[in-house]
Amino acid sequence: MSRMIGVDVGGTFTDVFVLDEARGTAEVAKVPTTRPDQSGGFLDGIRARVDDLASVGVVVHGTTAGTNALLERKGAMIGVITTEGLGDVLEMRRRDRPRTWGLRGDFTPVVPRNLRREVPERVLADGTIRVPVDIAAVKEAARSLLAEGCSAIAVLFANAYANGENEARAVDAIRALWPNPHVSSSAEILPEIREFERFSTTALNAYLQPEVSGYLDRLDTALKDGGFTGEFMIVQSNGGVMGTDTACARPIRTALSGPAAGVIAAGHIAQTAGFDHIITGDMGGTSFDVALIADGQTMLSPQTAIDFGMVVRTPMIEITTIGAGGGSIAWVDKGGLLNIGPESAGSTPGPVAYGQGNTRPTVTDANVVLGRIDPDNPIGGKLDRLDVEAAGAAIEEHVGAPLGLDRLAAAEAILRVANSRMAGAIRLVSIERGFDPKRFAFMPFGGGGALHTGAMLKEVGIGQAIVPRYPGVTSAMGCVIADMRQDFVQTINGLTSGLDTETLQATMQSHVDDGLALLDAAQTTFEARDVVFELDMAYVGQTHTVAVPLPVTLENGKVATPTIAEIDAAFDAAYRATYGRLLDKGARRVMNLRSAVIGRRPKFDLSSLAPEGGDIETARTGSRDVHFGDAWFDTAIYDRLALPVGAEIDGPAILVQPDTTVLIDPDLKGRIDPFGNTIITRKEG
Repeated sequence: MSRMIGVDVGGTFTDVFVLDEARGTAEVAKVPTTRPDQSGGFLDGIRARVDDLASVGVVVHGTTAGTNALLERKGAMIGVITTEGLGDVLEMRRRDRPRTWGLRGDFTPVVPRNLRREVPERVLADGTIRVPVDIAAVKEAARSLLAEGCSAIAVLFANAYANGENEARAVDAIRALWPNPHVSSSAEILPEIREFERFSTTALNAYLQPEVSGYLDRLDTALKDGGFTGEFMIVQSNGGVMGTDTACARPIRTALSGPAAGVIAAGHIAQTAGFDHIITGDMGGTSFDVALIADGQTMLSPQTAIDFGMVVRTPMIEITTIGAGGGSIAWVDKGGLLNIGPESAGSTPGPVAYGQGNTRPTVTDANVVLGRIDPDNPIGGKLDRLDVEAAGAAIEEHVGAPLGLDRLAAAEAILRVANSRMAGAIRLVSIERGFDPKRFAFMPFGGGGALHTGAMLKEVGIGQAIVPRYPGVTSAMGCVIADMRQDFVQTINGLTSGLDTETLQATMQSHVDDGLALLDAAQTTFEARDVVFELDMAYVGQTHTVAVPLPVTLENGKVATPTIAEIDAAFDAAYRATYGRLLDKGARRVMNLRSAVIGRRPKFDLSSLAPEGGDIETARTGSRDVHFGDAWFDTAIYDRLALPVGAEIDGPAILVQPDTTVLIDPDLKGRIDPFGNTIITRKEG
C-alpha cells in the first residue's frame, strides 16, 4: 500500500496524481469531468492509472461538489428553526444590496420564508438563559418541516455562541426524530459572535449536507468495492485535509476545496525550488483562480462570500476567482464590446474545437486557431483531434463579424481580453494589497495556465515564472501534499484587563484535545504535530479586529496558561505591524480565540520528478507556425518531459506534455531546473 492518489475534480477535467512512495515515481491522468454526478470521472481517472486499489494506502480528494452546489443553487431543500423574532436574519443580511447603486436588488435566501420556523427561547449576550427552549414547539416545527419535504435542517438560536444549552437541547430533540444525520447546529458549526455570519454559515452547511455526503458515500462505496482498504480524505478550504466523516458533517469546509489544493502544491514546489514569493494562476476549463504566497506563507481569510448573500465564515485560503477559463465563452454585447465568460462550455459540449455540439467560441478555440495548441494531441485522452476549422468559423461568426475583424485578429482579441482580465485578478491580490509583483514569480498551472505565462509577465510586470513539472494536475498533486488540519473558534468577548486567563486556557486545551483526537483517529503517519493559537482583538470602540498570533507553549499535550501581559504585548506587535502605530491608553478587547491543530504529513522528494538523462535535440519533435501579435513565427516543439535538467530553450517554443501545453513567447526563454520545473525569464537585451 505504498501508493497515494490525489484527485481534483474541475469544471472540465478530473485530474489524478498517483505517487508511488516506494519507487519514488509519479503518474498523472486527466479525464473529462462527468456531470451531474462527478463520481464517474473520479473513478475513471483512478482506473486510468491504477488497476488494483488494494495497493493504494491513501486517496485524497479536492472536490468542487460543494462549490458548484452553492454557485448553481442546487443544494438540498432545507428548513430552519430559530429564535422567535429572528426568522428574517438570512434575508436581512447586513442590509446590503446586490448592486451598490439603485433602490432595487433581488436576493433569494437558500431557505424560503415558508421553511423557517420560530420557537420560544432566549439566551442573552452574556450567556444567561432568559427563556428556556420550548422543546414541544421545536418538535412540532421539525415535524412540519419534514412534512414539507426538507431533507436537512439548521438550528439557529440567538447568542448560542455564549451559551449553547438551549440549542443543544433543541438539536438533541430534533436528531431523535429526524430520519437522517443532516441536522446542523450553529453552536457546533460556528460558536462565534456576529449573528448573520453564524446563521449563514450554518444554513449553508445544512444546504450542502445531503449533496456532499451522498457524493462522498458513493465514492467511498465504489473505492471499497474496488478493493480499497486505505484512508479516504477530503481537502478543506483552509488547505488541510480531513476525514470523510468530518466532511459529511461539515461540508461547508469544502467550499473552495479544489483551488486550495493547488495553492498548497504551488507553495511546496516554489519553496523547494527556492522561490519564497509567488503568485499562482490556476486556469482550468471554467475559471482562473489567483492566490498570493509571501515568505512561503499562504494567506488565510476568516470569511468569504461565495456569492452575494452567501457568506461563509470559516478559514479559507484567499483565492480570487474570475470566469476566464479555457472553456469560457467569448461574446460581443449590444454595445459592441468583447466579453469573456462567465458562462463556460464546460467539459460537455466543451469548446467548438471539441466537435461535441457547441457553436460559440471559447478561449481554447482562440489558442487552437493561433496554433498554440496541437490539434492532433488534445489533452484529456478523450478526443483524437481538434477541429481547427470549426473553431475558426465560430470565432469569425460570433466575434470577427460583429467587430469587423478577420479570423486571426478576432482570435488575438479574445486572448487580449482574457489576458487583461487575468492580469486584473493578479493585480487585485498583489498591488491592491500592498505587494509589489516585481518581487514575485508567477506560477501558472491548470490545463491552460501555462499558455498565458508570457502575457502575464508582460501585463503585470512580473519578472519570471516557474511552471511546475505537471501543471495540468497541480491541484491533484496538492491533495497528496496537504497536511491534516482542524480549525476551531470560540468567542471570548472580554477586556484584557479583566480576562479570565484560566477559562481561556481551558478553551485552548479543549481545542487541542479535540484536534489531537481527530489526528489520532486518522490512519495517516505524521512527521510532526503543530498547534497554532490566534486571537481576534481590537481597541474598545473599534469594529474591525486584527489577528494576533499568541505564542503559547505546549508540553505533553498541555497548554500553558497565557498571561495578560503576554496577550497585550502580542496585540501591540500585531497592531503596530498592521497600522504602524498604537493608540495611547486604549483599552483592548479579545473577541475570538482561533486554534488550529495541524498534523504534518510526509512530503515526497520533488527531485524524483526530474528527468533522467536525455538531450535537447532528442526532445525536439518538430516545429509549426504559431501566431504571436500580428505575425506567424516558426516555433520549435519539444516533448517537455524528455527535456534534461539544465536545458535552455529560447522562444518561441512550445513544450508539450499529456496534461498541458507550455508556451514560451518569442521574447522569453526557459530553463529546466533540478526538480523538472521550467523557469521562464525574459531574454537578455
